Amino acid sequence: MHFCRSLLLALLILPLSAAAQDALRVEEARKEVVLSGYTRARTTVTVSSEVSGKILRVNYEVGQVVDKAPFAQIDPTFIEFQLDSTRQSLRSLEISLQKSRSRIGYLEKEFTRIDRLFRGQSTAETQRDRAAEDLTQAKLESESIQVHIVEVKTTLAELAERRRRHRVTAPRGWIVTDKFVEEGEIVATGTSIGRVSDYRELVVPFSVSGRELQAIRRLPAPFTAYLENKPVDTAVNYVNPEFDEKTRKLNIELIVRSHQGTKRGGLLLRLPLQIETEGLRVPKAAVITRYENPRVRVRSTCLLYTSDAADDSSVVW
Repeated sequence: MHFCRSLLLALLILPLSAAAQDALRVEEARKEVVLSGYTRARTTVTVSSEVSGKILRVNYEVGQVVDKAPFAQIDPTFIEFQLDSTRQSLRSLEISLQKSRSRIGYLEKEFTRIDRLFRGQSTAETQRDRAAEDLTQAKLESESIQVHIVEVKTTLAELAERRRRHRVTAPRGWIVTDKFVEEGEIVATGTSIGRVSDYRELVVPFSVSGRELQAIRRLPAPFTAYLENKPVDTAVNYVNPEFDEKTRKLNIELIVRSHQGTKRGGLLLRLPLQIETEGLRVPKAAVITRYENPRVRVRSTCLLYTSDAADDSSVVW
């Protein structure tokens, strides 16, 4: 078969005139296939609560686009109480620090005065030592208050972050595809509240053979596919290198770049491809067909029989 295939590529076909023979060519066989798939969101995520509490309101219904408002609001009453208490503690510490610094200023002056008297032998050493100790203790107390202030500020920042998480957010511009809670429900940490999807760009999954993948990679980027029979710019989003032994195919995903119409799941995308196949592509004019027995005569006695019809103008051998 390989010998006959080589002869068919190398030799002219005999049953035609010389002028017709010059116009006929034998080529590598290709066939057209059309890959079909349906659009879906590029990304879908589940929106969950990071804190527990009562749902005050849900700001979106299924099908709505997420805007500035959070997806849902959880009752922040108790965290607000903690924030107020912590702010008051911080204020109290700041007042204590001011008092401590004022006392340090007084004790520094007192120590300077007693130290001068001690140097002039007008007071006892014990009074000087007592003044020095009082000053040291006041400075240590001031440092302790400053450390406590840092701790309380850290606690305040943590509470503020927990307060922020009572606003359950979702990516802006995404579309709500599921809502799992209603106003008044009590939710625990980690409860799923809804699901949102990114339909700003549509993707289409395919399962392709090795030859189909080669044909896609030969296309320019971006290449043209047909979404609901309208041409759109399309590109390969990813190719999963893992081989599916059951289907003997690879999973890939195409991304639609230029669609300006409705963006939703379930839109039909078609991608026509020319893929390599076994055999040779022979012009139909070169084929002798008698009694449903097609054949081609070459400059040898080798006769090849059709194995698959390619199109109206050629036959695959």
